[in-house]
Amino acid sequence: MDTLDSLIQKTKSVSKDPVIQKLAEQLNNWKLDNNDVRQLEKLIEKFIGNTWIESESEHNGVYQLWTDFKEENIQIIQGMTMNERLVSFGLIKRYDNSRTREEKDVIYRKLLAKR
Repeated sequence: MDTLDSLIQKTKSVSKDPVIQKLAEQLNNWKLDNNDVRQLEKLIEKFIGNTWIESESEHNGVYQLWTDFKEENIQIIQGMTMNERLVSFGLIKRYDNSRTREEKDVIYRKLLAKR
């Protein structure tokens, strides 16, 4: 199972195309914001659908990486434990560094976990 961190690295390695690099940046930025997994899915689908990646093969490669990640992580998130979610979405450090219950609750909501 790929993690968000490995998706980011694989996306960066597809090409130096600025749009692809921006996509990797968007994925990484999600880890820092308070948007949930469903919002991530909408953001990335919109980004890939509304930007121009010059090479069709690179576009297809990036979209396949995203699709695989989505199927392996987002679509099955409800069946994951909290620890699996933290690992899959690269949020262990953020969770461990959360000092208040409110900060932890943001991560629970981000990963569609009830608390």
